[in-house]
Amino acid sequence: MNGRGNDKPVSASSAPAFTGRADRAKAVIAAVKTGSARPARKRRARAGSGSRVKRSARKWPRAGRKLRITGPARKTAKKEPRGGHGPEELQSAYELGKYEGGEMLLEQCLPPNLLLPEVSLGQIVAAGVQAYLPQCYPLLDVNGVFAEMNSAIAEERPCSVVRLGDGELLALAQGVVYDAATIEREGRFLPYAGVVPPDLAARDQLAQAIRHSQIVGVPQSRKKHFQPLLYPALRGHGIDPGSLRMTVSTINYSLYQAGLLMPLLRGRRLLLIGNAAPQLARVLTDAGCAISGVISPVRGFPDIDRVMREARNAPFDLALVSAGIPAVVICWRIAAERGKTALDFGHMADTIVKGEISLLH
Repeated sequence: MNGRGNDKPVSASSAPAFTGRADRAKAVIAAVKTGSARPARKRRARAGSGSRVKRSARKWPRAGRKLRITGPARKTAKKEPRGGHGPEELQSAYELGKYEGGEMLLEQCLPPNLLLPEVSLGQIVAAGVQAYLPQCYPLLDVNGVFAEMNSAIAEERPCSVVRLGDGELLALAQGVVYDAATIEREGRFLPYAGVVPPDLAARDQLAQAIRHSQIVGVPQSRKKHFQPLLYPALRGHGIDPGSLRMTVSTINYSLYQAGLLMPLLRGRRLLLIGNAAPQLARVLTDAGCAISGVISPVRGFPDIDRVMREARNAPFDLALVSAGIPAVVICWRIAAERGKTALDFGHMADTIVKGEISLLH
């Protein structure tokens, strides 16, 4: 989130003139680096009283050659942060962006010749949200998701709980919201997450999985490629958000935080799918869970069919799938083809394996 305006960070070309011994030394270095330094006279030149610039030739070194500074200048000279912008400039840019993204919008919405006294932007936003509540979509809370999964397992009916983040939404947006160049630029992490763009076949599988999953986790974050991308990406595939049973995209963590993860896992035969599945199996076994199968690794969308072949005859009650973006499709297919319950477990698997949370409480 960047702000632009008149108060821009100071650039090298617009910086104030150097003053003092240390600053004159900086000027010398800057001149040498840019190649604008002039040859020195034969008479020895000094950078200032008590400070000197050592050189091994009668002329200034060529651009790119470093100078050694000694004396007080060496002690007082400070390195500027990379890019030439110090903490004050960065803070100024942050404040400007914060203003332009909030208070300036409020200024533009107020009628002329009126002053709104001592009302914060937060208060204005809160009052405005009340007016838009009728347009909001309801989200299943963590207790509702737990109850749905619990009953699906008990009744042996299909239930896929999938989650959409920026990776899934960028993959879904290929060709319907963003062109290939934009996806390449904005989604550099997609190959790591299991999609190598352009991959319209993966996009279409993803749309099909979202359309038919029993519960879809969606982002509440309003950052660029999260909620703002959700609606155009869904519309691009003819999916009405109101037709989906939605919850938060962090439902995997919410189940743990609410103390409902272990009640969901214990007493069930668990099928673990993903690169971290073998390590996760050991941790869950130590926590008293029954692991009936492990499928690992999962190498992106091309590997989905192999994963489903291995899962076809596996005995299990609940599948935990941590396989990046392909997890959405795998969970949906497990529910559709096996009539089982599957949870897109995501990075929760890594969190457990690394010991960042404890299941023994």
